Amino acid sequence: MRAMQLAVPVEIRSWRWRIFAATWASYAGYYFCRKPFYIAKASLGTENEWSASVLGNIGAAYLVAYMVGQFVAAFVGTRWGPRVNLLLGMGVSVGCNLAFGLTSGSWAFGALMVLNGLAQASGWSSNVGTMSEWYSRAERGTVMGLWGTNFQVGGIAANTLAAWVLQAMGYRWAFVAGALTLSVAWVLVLLFQRNRPEDVGLPSMPAEPVAGGGAAIAEESGWTGQILTNTLLVGVYYFFVKFIRYALWSWAPYVLEKSYGLRGDQAGYLSTAFDAAGLFSVVAIGFLSDRLFGGKRVGISLIFIAGMTAAAAGLWWASDAGVVPFGIAIAVIGFCLYGPDAIMSGAAAMDVGTRKTAVAATGIINGMGSAGSVVQEFVFGALLAAGGMTAAFGTLVGSASCALCCLSVLFVRGRLGKSRI
Repeated sequence: MRAMQLAVPVEIRSWRWRIFAATWASYAGYYFCRKPFYIAKASLGTENEWSASVLGNIGAAYLVAYMVGQFVAAFVGTRWGPRVNLLLGMGVSVGCNLAFGLTSGSWAFGALMVLNGLAQASGWSSNVGTMSEWYSRAERGTVMGLWGTNFQVGGIAANTLAAWVLQAMGYRWAFVAGALTLSVAWVLVLLFQRNRPEDVGLPSMPAEPVAGGGAAIAEESGWTGQILTNTLLVGVYYFFVKFIRYALWSWAPYVLEKSYGLRGDQAGYLSTAFDAAGLFSVVAIGFLSDRLFGGKRVGISLIFIAGMTAAAAGLWWASDAGVVPFGIAIAVIGFCLYGPDAIMSGAAAMDVGTRKTAVAATGIINGMGSAGSVVQEFVFGALLAAGGMTAAFGTLVGSASCALCCLSVLFVRGRLGKSRI
């Protein structure tokens, strides 16, 4: 990042580090109030006598709220600015997780999960929108590749903390520990996050080019037909990617405990292989997209998603083979998934239009993706309840294939000059 920083004034460079740190910590922090439910799912069911179907419904309620919240966040973030959206969302999520530790009824827990889902939805679009104001298109691949490690590091750390506290103190304290961690990130956002350079008396970044034009466009420019079409294509792609990501997040610890006989903490630790393997691909894909693909995000993503499709097929085929093949398969899927996940919902969401449309485009893309996370909760819960682990994993293969098709269409549009991602 040093070479990039030398091209901008020292005062902007200093603020960029603060923005990077605050937004990175913010989105990593969100996971500490998101992951405890998945790690404690089996314990919640056992201690409260909730069936897999009830747990699936609670998880689905959260994800529906998260999906709706993405579209709300796109509007609120554009109208009020990312800073207000982040501070409000993070604060509400902290409160919900503290309340989880005091709740035993399924209906009350579900209601709190809905509120938490709405609050959690404020994170991605607001943080990505902030970053779009502080970094130019030419550097976003590398920068966002590094920045995108937040949801791997956050996921791994949140998994590990929740699993340790679950074993040592019980599931209630796992939620409390997550709430306290996100509170620290809230303070960092309060101190260091600013929506754009103009908010601290600095000049704005140069205007962005747009698909189908090639010339720089005014900051006031908004939506065009090309921008909308490309945004929706990325959104459909993200539907299938988040179907896979949330299926493994939500159910891998449950499967490891119920089908392979691991303890709750052991299942939590092993499931982090999915997040840990993805950490490396996020950094690599951002760097490669800038250096080898000229800032184009789709071509490199196609390569990774093709690998993910093959790995999902391997998991489907070997779903009953034992713990070790299961762990290897989810690690390979994580490596191939997280890079395209981060770059297409981060840098590509910025590049699909202009800085003016970045928050809204990111909210729309993530909202459409969140619909996939909702669908998987119903599908996986139903298939696992029916004893169909092989059938459940078969849905991952189908989703990966559909994501590959969406990227192929975007790649062709790019070759025709109708997309710049």
